[in-house]
Amino acid sequence: MKTTGNTVFISGGSAGIGLAIAKKLSAAGNKIIINGRNEERLQEALAELNGAVAIQGDLSVEADRIRIADDLKTNHADVNIIVNNAGAAFVNDLSDPNNNAAEKAYTEINTNYISVIHFTSLLTPLLLQQEEAAIINISSIAVFRSNKYLPTYSASKAALHSYTEGLRDTFAENEKLNVYEVYPPLVNTDFSAEIGGANGIPPSEVADELFAALGKNQFEVPVGETKIYAAATQEAFANIVRGKA
Repeated sequence: MKTTGNTVFISGGSAGIGLAIAKKLSAAGNKIIINGRNEERLQEALAELNGAVAIQGDLSVEADRIRIADDLKTNHADVNIIVNNAGAAFVNDLSDPNNNAAEKAYTEINTNYISVIHFTSLLTPLLLQQEEAAIINISSIAVFRSNKYLPTYSASKAALHSYTEGLRDTFAENEKLNVYEVYPPLVNTDFSAEIGGANGIPPSEVADELFAALGKNQFEVPVGETKIYAAATQEAFANIVRGKA
């Protein structure tokens, strides 16, 4: 896919991975539209981007999803890439009966999975009108291995992964629309601060890997440590196929 001359919408684009992707794609000559819940943070992000615009809103809220999609269709009808990056995560101790585990899981599933499905469905008709288009879902290393600190977050990302594979299969015969999935490991952002994000990779590394993958039409984009898990999974699948053969 071309890496310049696109119009790119990035949810959660005011900080962290989303902002890093916005900077990378903006520097390469793409028009950037960022989204976030906090107007002040959006304005701060715009100050770091050349010619970008912002649409404030919370994509976990249905009314906001519809409003943002309508704004894009009306005012930015040339959008040909959407990056579903906005997310929610909670440390969730399943051994604590007072932890509100289900409530936290509901928020994660709604934000990381259900909202992505709905927003993507709202924008897909517009994407299909473009000469070349892409849907990019920001997943996680948690797809390959959950843990006791983020069990429900991991489950929400596993659901996103399964949906992404199905979405890719759905449009496999449409050469104009490609579906990418990015698997970051622990990344040093405010989002991950509660789980030791300071020990993670810089968000710019995620942006660099995605940019390279776009140029190669590499639809699966493991980053950093995730490459080890992804390679092991591919090898295991290949062994199963060889065994059946």
